[in-house]
Amino acid sequence: MDFVLALHSHLPYVLHHGRWPHGSDWLCEAALDTYLPLVEQLQQLADQDVPSPVTIGFTPVLANQLASAAFAQELEAFFDQRETACQEAPASLAATGDTALLPLVSFWQARFRRLRDLFHSLDHDLVTAFRRFQDAGRLEIIGSAATHGYLPLLACDESIRLQLVVGRNEHRRLFGRDPVGCWLPECAYRPRKGRRPGIEEQLAAAGFRYFFTDAHLAQAGDPLGSYGEVPLGAERFDAARAEGQAAPGKRSVRTPYQAYRVSPPRAKQSVAALVRDPRSSMQVWSRHHGYPGDEWYLEFHKIRWPGGLKLWRVTGPDVDLGAKRAYEPAAALGRVGEHGRHFAHLLAGIAAEQGGRGAGTGVIVAPFDTELFGHWWFEGVDFLAATYRELRHHPGVRPVTASQHLTSHPAGVALRLAEGSWGVNGDHTMWLNDRTAWTWPRLHALEGAFWKAAPAALAAAGARPALAQAARELLLAQASDWQFMISTGAVPDYAERRFKLHCDDAERLVAALESGSSDGVRLAAELEQRDALFPNVLEAVAEVLGA
Repeated sequence: MDFVLALHSHLPYVLHHGRWPHGSDWLCEAALDTYLPLVEQLQQLADQDVPSPVTIGFTPVLANQLASAAFAQELEAFFDQRETACQEAPASLAATGDTALLPLVSFWQARFRRLRDLFHSLDHDLVTAFRRFQDAGRLEIIGSAATHGYLPLLACDESIRLQLVVGRNEHRRLFGRDPVGCWLPECAYRPRKGRRPGIEEQLAAAGFRYFFTDAHLAQAGDPLGSYGEVPLGAERFDAARAEGQAAPGKRSVRTPYQAYRVSPPRAKQSVAALVRDPRSSMQVWSRHHGYPGDEWYLEFHKIRWPGGLKLWRVTGPDVDLGAKRAYEPAAALGRVGEHGRHFAHLLAGIAAEQGGRGAGTGVIVAPFDTELFGHWWFEGVDFLAATYRELRHHPGVRPVTASQHLTSHPAGVALRLAEGSWGVNGDHTMWLNDRTAWTWPRLHALEGAFWKAAPAALAAAGARPALAQAARELLLAQASDWQFMISTGAVPDYAERRFKLHCDDAERLVAALESGSSDGVRLAAELEQRDALFPNVLEAVAEVLGA
């Protein structure tokens, strides 16, 4: 039976929007905690000739930031800050009598230096590093919508097409080939409604051939619910928190262990849907009963200030932060090996069970946010590597990329998905609720104004710079992150400010286009210094308009 590990990498646009706590430091933390360690482990697996065919996606907005020279400069400054924290920590720990924590300072110093050397060896270019793994056939990189816009709630079909076309074009520019698969933002799906095409039709039109969906949308499981009270960028789900939330008597009616063909009647082109497996996903998602909550793993929430070093371990469930014990890296690494073996055994058990039901051509799909591994769960990247090493001892489980599975086993069974997402309650609640309802009328009005002004502006050479920047600001305003942050209550002020900022700027540019004012060119040049991404965005606008 095939096994597809899918990692979804995404952060909103934060470059040139401050540093701490929700500016470039957010991006640098993800690079230091997750992306660089992942490159390091993938290289080790390649050197050991261990197959590790992860299917990994980078949203275009994230990939643009990682490819930016400004990001490289910010990460160097971030490394400097962390190294300074290590240099200052020994005297401070000695003064407070916390000398038992001193060995951990050396642990962090060595780690920071090693990862900084790795970053330099990659010529400060993480995008090219992952592209090399792709070109060597070690993994598959999939695409996504441009800024992670919440597609089902956008007002105009043109806006959905722009998100997907920019996503495809940027993927081609940065990774050297068209993406076959697409990570739907928030796994959010809407079927055809009247004359409005379903999301799968939009995917097919943009050239995508498969996507991932949550089990409940395929009637193959229940929604896992919210991950919990964690701040920005956190994993969306925690199965343990949702075990009692399923409706009484509700039962799965389809297996999640096969790919499905999704297409409306009379569609010229179908796309395949790969369904999240609740059993294996739960083991990793859950911060209460899954691996990340193990007592020996690094505690995410207790941080030493100033400096930002984490020196303590989980210690146990419901242990107060003040009672956390010192982290022991060697003990944590031992648990990683045990959990890798356990997870490989779990996958083998599922494969044996499904094989007994005649599902030898099936697939176990385990999709996660990439940032869970390394950032939220410090040992998570090592766990992934341990799992791939262990799977060599389980011939009944074949690790493959999503495209490899679909090439061997094309989706044949047709399926009509339900509307919803992988968010809380399995619907649109996280993005459309009493706290976020005000954002959608403004966004919808902006969409309408932009697409009304776009055809004439595209045809006028002098208006094209303003149109290009208006498209960028519209796409940035559409990011699903703003509603998500408002709904979680973690940093609603920041999210509201960013949403309003991009709407304000897009509206000013559209107004200049409508009036024919030359102020649009000046404003576009000014804003492009701040929001410099998607350099070929006008090509996508032209494609959407059929120009």
